Amino acid sequence: MNVLSIGAHFDDVELGCGGTLAKHVERGDAVYAFVATVSGFTNANNQSVRANATARSEGEAAMKALGVRELICGDFKTFEVEFIEALNVKILKIIEEKKIDLVYTHWTGDVHHDHKAVANATLHAGRHVPRLLMYRSNWYHGTSDFRGNFYVDVTKHWDAKEAAIRCHASEMERTGKKWLSFFAKEAENAGQRIGVKYAEVFEVVKWLER
Repeated sequence: MNVLSIGAHFDDVELGCGGTLAKHVERGDAVYAFVATVSGFTNANNQSVRANATARSEGEAAMKALGVRELICGDFKTFEVEFIEALNVKILKIIEEKKIDLVYTHWTGDVHHDHKAVANATLHAGRHVPRLLMYRSNWYHGTSDFRGNFYVDVTKHWDAKEAAIRCHASEMERTGKKWLSFFAKEAENAGQRIGVKYAEVFEVVKWLER
């Protein structure tokens, strides 16, 4: 099976579905990742918080930690992603060239501007993909609820996910490593609901069984 994980920034895929991707790799699936933005950004005072080169280097290391076959990097500016044809076409070309069977992408209800735009573009470009699941990769609240209804046991692959998250050293420092504890607790809570130690949960857009 050919699997495509899509994120707006370097770190989104790791946080949202890293354990699941490592599981696909172990099963022998061809796993690809597309990150739409250069992922560097500045603060409100226009001071650099994360350089593009740093974000990419950390992202490449994280994908290696998960065993992803190929990381495809977009050149959209961080915080300026829009639901436009250029993004739709980029995603569609990857889906067609890699003959993708299953896509993981951002949740359409995400309040982060970039995340939402990438999610909508994925649903548009991936309308002929037989399986499409959405993940959450942040801790923000919105006005709609994430309807997680598809669980993946990632107990044996949690270490790979954690290793991938730790590759983002600049973000680990910025957040005081809170990502690790937050997403570990999220995975533990999801696992508790289905009787395993760690699980990742997704919202199903569509799922075709042949």
